[in-house]
Amino acid sequence: MATPPRFRNGSPNHHSRNVYCLTVLMLTLSCLGFFVERRNETTRLADAQGLLSTNTTPQGVSGGRARGGGFDSPSSSGSPGGGFSGGGGALPPAGGPSYGGGYPSYPSGGPVIVPVPGGYVGGYPGGYVGGYPGGGIAIGGDAGLLFLLAVLGFTVLPLITNLMRLGVNRSGRGIQVADSGNELTNDVVTITQLQVALLSQARDLQTELETIAARSDIDTKPGLNRLLQETVLALLRSPEYWSHAKVTGQTVRSRAQASQVFEQLSVTERSKFSRETLVNVGGQVSHQTYQTKPDADPAAYIVVTLIVGTAEDQPLITQPIHSASDLQAALRRLGGVTPDYLLVYELLWAPQAASDSLSYDEMLTAYPDLTQIS
Repeated sequence: MATPPRFRNGSPNHHSRNVYCLTVLMLTLSCLGFFVERRNETTRLADAQGLLSTNTTPQGVSGGRARGGGFDSPSSSGSPGGGFSGGGGALPPAGGPSYGGGYPSYPSGGPVIVPVPGGYVGGYPGGYVGGYPGGGIAIGGDAGLLFLLAVLGFTVLPLITNLMRLGVNRSGRGIQVADSGNELTNDVVTITQLQVALLSQARDLQTELETIAARSDIDTKPGLNRLLQETVLALLRSPEYWSHAKVTGQTVRSRAQASQVFEQLSVTERSKFSRETLVNVGGQVSHQTYQTKPDADPAAYIVVTLIVGTAEDQPLITQPIHSASDLQAALRRLGGVTPDYLLVYELLWAPQAASDSLSYDEMLTAYPDLTQIS
């Protein structure tokens, strides 16, 4: 009577179970890395866009608005809605950029058995490659080792890549563009939002902003750039009234996404106005009357918001604003943007009407993220 072969590392079922558990573990880690990356990307985008405001309901104040420019690619100026137009219309379709996966698709047929080389499968020591009931394939010997290495490569490597990408995203250095062409012709765009709160005694600044917004020729790049520079100069000339400030920036890979980010920022700020009493969009200036609230609190602040879209491939302002010198540097950086690099600019301020007021409590409610300047 023949003696059955001895198993060097346990039964075939034991080997198959170990390999199966290892494969499931690798797949689980890969899926975990994928979902962690997607969640981080969504959170980062929401943070950079400044859409986590605690209150966006109208605050009962009048607002002024002037806007010009567009995010159309230089090569698509002839497309519908292209060229240098005022913008500010309908919101673009929701959704962000698509990201390459790099995750393998696994067979949906019958089971796959991967014995350890040198094991015993089906009565043949050393393993074999042959048919398996249900449409699967039994793989053994060196083929089993190669298959195991392939599974590890397709699962562990994407996980490591995802974790490295998470580290880059959290570093706050923006999107690194390697040899992507000239900044003026590629689709990488930087969106910057600067907000400055001034004491209500700066009524001269309020009047100056009204004049600048109403008479600016924002249908041309030089005219839009002049609007930005005059806004910056008006703020730089009033340092004694600076009270609070905040700056945020984001660099995105496509102009379609840039348009979405810009519109969301604009709508968030405009929703804080009960009425836009002075508007200059696309060169069309309109005025509306405003009735003063009978129970309005004493005027305390004026808040000016600058939303700027530029062709730079890196954030314009990388440091938060905590002091007057920080704000001065941020304003000078925005004022230094040239007409070629300026794509879109929107100026918003509240209150706009001379008889209107923004109290201390209203300012804190509508602009809770502003930091007091030391």
